[in-house]
Amino acid sequence: MPQADTGLEARLRRALLTEGATGSGARAATTPGAAAAQTAGGVQAAVLVALFERKRRLHTVLTRRRDGLRRHPGEISFPGGRRDRGDPDAAAAALREAHEEIGLAPRSVTVLGELSPTPTIVSGYTVHPIVGLIPDGMSWRLSDAEVAAVLEPALQDLRATGGLRTVVRRGLELRTETYLAGEAVIWGVTARILSDLLGRLGPLLG
Repeated sequence: MPQADTGLEARLRRALLTEGATGSGARAATTPGAAAAQTAGGVQAAVLVALFERKRRLHTVLTRRRDGLRRHPGEISFPGGRRDRGDPDAAAAALREAHEEIGLAPRSVTVLGELSPTPTIVSGYTVHPIVGLIPDGMSWRLSDAEVAAVLEPALQDLRATGGLRTVVRRGLELRTETYLAGEAVIWGVTARILSDLLGRLGPLLG
């Protein structure tokens, strides 16, 4: 079950957008332009940016996709995917996808708010990052079809590795914003979501 409301939870909520997470105790958006961003075009998708505290440091949960997948093989991403017709909102889509991909039960997540909707450059998706707080020490049940591994990096460590790097995709070299989780390179929409998260939570990370 989600942990009780804490000082950390309240501070995290204040740093996030709150419009759009209907059904999860959301308030009106507190960031200018949030409403316009929420209605961005493209195919709608959602990811779960799960956070937990371990030894007074905030960590997040990322997945490494299987190498044999047709789309984004081997890449690092947040659990998530396309919003289905049966999903009442982006938060429901993110929770459903996280449950399917890594076995994270929705009841274990306290939804705190959102980050700015982020468009993908090539595939035409608009990704809605939903931020939730989970207990430390979760056990993961990986989807055999999609997920090769779960990573639990500390946000402070990710922030320290941020920078421009050259990534090769389909034979093309791209100079782009990246982070490192161990030896894994995080780039693309996941890196842009991380930048938004780290920018908003900067004061909480020391």
